[in-house]
Amino acid sequence: MSDFFGGLFAAFLALFSPAPDPGFTGYIEADYVYVAPVSAGRITSIAVAEGQAVAEGDLLVVLDQSQQQALLAAAEARVAAARATLENLETGSRSEELDVIRASLSKAEADLGLARTNLTRSQQLEKAGTVSAAKVEVDSNALASAEAQVSQLKAQLAVAELPARSGQQVAAEANLAAAEADAEGARLNLSERQVYAPAAGMIEKLYYASGEVAAVGTPIASILPAQALEARFFVPETARSALSIGQAVTVTCDGCADMAATIVHIASEAQTTPPVIYSTEERSRLVYLVEARLDDAAKLQPGQPVTVLP
Repeated sequence: MSDFFGGLFAAFLALFSPAPDPGFTGYIEADYVYVAPVSAGRITSIAVAEGQAVAEGDLLVVLDQSQQQALLAAAEARVAAARATLENLETGSRSEELDVIRASLSKAEADLGLARTNLTRSQQLEKAGTVSAAKVEVDSNALASAEAQVSQLKAQLAVAELPARSGQQVAAEANLAAAEADAEGARLNLSERQVYAPAAGMIEKLYYASGEVAAVGTPIASILPAQALEARFFVPETARSALSIGQAVTVTCDGCADMAATIVHIASEAQTTPPVIYSTEERSRLVYLVEARLDDAAKLQPGQPVTVLP
């Protein structure tokens, strides 16, 4: 009888003793990368499809560029004009302009020589009594006018051959710098009409179709990066001290093999057990959120229930 009661007691203990700790229940969550344009515009083309793998820097979407191209062309034209103005100030007048002034000066010098000859002749004829003093006065005034014309053209030529004053050059250089800055801004605005993938991964969702107008800051696509899945689970206060950042854990789910993961975050503040939790019973009212990054979760999907074993 003693053996009978001993076996019965052992069976009783096996039946009602607490089961081994099954681990912590939780779910799979993904850190998506949401891609949004920096300026609004009509979508002219979409280079990817949902479920497609992309690399960092791959073209995703192109927005209408007509306005930005026109603004860039105008900005580059202003740069060319400002640069030409500065070069003109630095080198003086153009050779064609100098040739015109030199030709005018040559004619004025010839006129001056003729005026001197006429005055000399008039003075000689006046002494001979052939011409009046009035004629000599007229030729004398003509000589003075010719001399003044030559002096004016010589001064004009000297000024045309000189570069601009420093103040004018500074202003021209500032105008050129401002024009180049505007052109660079226009190039940047044009480049931003093409949206590229900021990270490698898979296109999870496209929120717009070609021809629609994308708003500023509104995602046009979401990307699920590689190794972006993590298990999020809640642990009671009594188990928190046994976990640490960097600790390796094992993640399991229905119908899948064990997967390795690493704890990357442990909440510093407790919270009450959420009303919906992947567990058949509530272990404690105070729990801590823990996040473990999965090494390889190609077979899992966001929202899938899992069990985490420390």
